[in-house]
Amino acid sequence: MKLGHIDIGNIPLMLAPMENITDSVYRQICRRHGADMVFTEFISSEALARDIDKSKSKFNHTEQEKPIGIQIFGHDPENMALSARMAEQANPLVIDLNFGCPVRKVVAKGGGAALLKDVNRMIAITKAVVKAVDIPVTAKTRLGWDINSVNIKEVAFRLQDAGIDMLTIHGRTRSQMYGGVADWEIIGEIARHPYFTIPLIGNGDIQSAEDAKMRLENYPVDGLMIGRSAMGYPWIFNEIKSYLHTGTIPVEPNIKERISVCRNHLKQSIPAKGEERAVFEMRKFYKNYFKGIHNFKPFRTRLFGAKSLAEVNAVLEEINDEFIDRL
Repeated sequence: MKLGHIDIGNIPLMLAPMENITDSVYRQICRRHGADMVFTEFISSEALARDIDKSKSKFNHTEQEKPIGIQIFGHDPENMALSARMAEQANPLVIDLNFGCPVRKVVAKGGGAALLKDVNRMIAITKAVVKAVDIPVTAKTRLGWDINSVNIKEVAFRLQDAGIDMLTIHGRTRSQMYGGVADWEIIGEIARHPYFTIPLIGNGDIQSAEDAKMRLENYPVDGLMIGRSAMGYPWIFNEIKSYLHTGTIPVEPNIKERISVCRNHLKQSIPAKGEERAVFEMRKFYKNYFKGIHNFKPFRTRLFGAKSLAEVNAVLEEINDEFIDRL
């Protein structure tokens, strides 16, 4: 599958954009573990229009992260076009439009999934961005605002007509947030529709290699985007690839490898964030870094309570000593 001048592979596996999760350090980790493409955290077009340095810093990425998409969100076509031009200067592969974020702070400002209730504005934004930049434009959205207003077919066809080069669909409505079950039947209907010709990426409830294979066998999407299941478990990308190509899933990472990746994740986050903030934000990752380990809860509690790199490393050493022969 090609985006612009880059071939990102047959059935590419992509890391979903996640706020306060998919920063540069974690994107690099996921690329090393098999992600074919990654996306930045979403970036506010309103903040970019006001020239806020914190938002502009989210453009930053390394060569090791490429191919990468920069995702922007907002409700004003002019600001979105301006933001896209700014993002283009960072030399990403694509500009990705966030039309699916369900969180209140985004929706309340008319961005993200709120645009599923104003498709005309969504299309105006898309056309403005496509016109503003010379690189591919992609979009990520949901099925609709709620179960009574599922309009993804209209949205998908109109976004294609507006000039996007790829569409990712999360199989939930905004009202579902991240609960319930992702509906892949509608994703499959769009993928099979003769009018829809651009690459379609499926997203939602891909929690294992078996899930990925089942989705691909039943729904003719061009690739998969993985979000929460990759949070603290970057190994999922190579596990999926192995299962698709060989029919076997690699043995889960041992405790030494888990500790090594976790420790390096924290260490590499400190220069950009500072030690206190980096240690605090790592709390979101510990559950999945050490998932499946019996009787791990007391150690996870201690990791949550650690306030410095030294304290975290001390707990990790104890974890190694405790579980080295069990996993």
